[in-house]
Amino acid sequence: MRIIRDSTPAADGYRMPAEYEPHQGCIMIFPERADSWQYGAYAARRAFAKVAEVISLSEEVTVCAGPTQYDNARAILPERIRVVEMSSNDAWARDYAPTFVVKQGRDAAQSEDAAQSADTAQGVAVGNAGERVRGARSVRGIDWGFNAWGGLADGLYFPWDKDNAMARKLCDLFQKDVYDKRDFILEGGSVHVDGEGTCMVTESCLLSRGRNPDLTREQIEETLREYLGVSTVLWLPCGIYGDETNEHVDNICAFVKPGEVALAWTEDETDVQHAMSKACLETLERAVDARGRKLRVHKLPLPRPVTMTEKECEGLDMCMDNPTRTPGERLAASYVNFYISNGHIVMPGFGDPADDEARRILQGLFPEREVVQIYARDILIGGGNIHCITQQIPL
Repeated sequence: MRIIRDSTPAADGYRMPAEYEPHQGCIMIFPERADSWQYGAYAARRAFAKVAEVISLSEEVTVCAGPTQYDNARAILPERIRVVEMSSNDAWARDYAPTFVVKQGRDAAQSEDAAQSADTAQGVAVGNAGERVRGARSVRGIDWGFNAWGGLADGLYFPWDKDNAMARKLCDLFQKDVYDKRDFILEGGSVHVDGEGTCMVTESCLLSRGRNPDLTREQIEETLREYLGVSTVLWLPCGIYGDETNEHVDNICAFVKPGEVALAWTEDETDVQHAMSKACLETLERAVDARGRKLRVHKLPLPRPVTMTEKECEGLDMCMDNPTRTPGERLAASYVNFYISNGHIVMPGFGDPADDEARRILQGLFPEREVVQIYARDILIGGGNIHCITQQIPL
């Protein structure tokens, strides 16, 4: 594994592919944190395992488990799923596993061979054959800075050092060279791309005071262009109400194919989320993507508000002398928080009347994949959902 500090993915011809492009596999983290996962995380682990099992039907799955949970993870997960021991502060693979970028074409292998020849000539040990995957496609990782969704300004826990170390460890594990961008705070759930030059983000997250307060919006955009290989950045104003990540884009809106997005939506004008979704819709209706297309927006209904029960709160430890959840607290439930695997759409269910309609809509948007809905309340209690606990490795 080389740590690349003197170049950027775009300068080297790399781009972040869309999630609906082919995957080599998926990364997940086994949950155990007692102030995130109620009653010893047993219910959360069962939900995580169901997600991993479905994804593993069409792509490789690697689950990282802490030293005290390795045996439990190995026992609960099927043999076809790889389990590795790796420390973390929590279980959000989307946000601190690497963002992977690819370089496609005949010149990719040639450029890698040239780079390795140059390294060899300088006496540098090489051997990153694993970077070239199937044909001439090259895959590298990006190691962003992570500060628990806001650091000391409005982050969710401290410390976060083990999370911040995971991207580089995972690139080493998968034999991928990695770009060092730890001086820029970014989580994987805060960006969504179409694979054709367009990136979608939310202002509420990327412009928050806990991310990169010394950078202007224009400077943040330029960093996204340089590292994700995009030319157009679409800024949605906000995300899902109560989303404690400062409203990640992956909970409110997702690309389902080039030129088309799924947007979390409610018709209930008395719900605070209605105005937020409407503001995003208006932005999307004005937007033009990197290929000059107007976007087609598919409204994905939201479930009724999902709130914490007193019993659920009693099962959570305190975090920095404060309760992590309170009875009646509304959670950021959204069907947009789904994962696109090679063969399936793995989406959350909440035991809500809207579950069936949301599943039907997604099946229509992904006719070539089987939609599998997994009851996800025990994941949601931790703060995110199925997309948040997964990170794809592209082919």
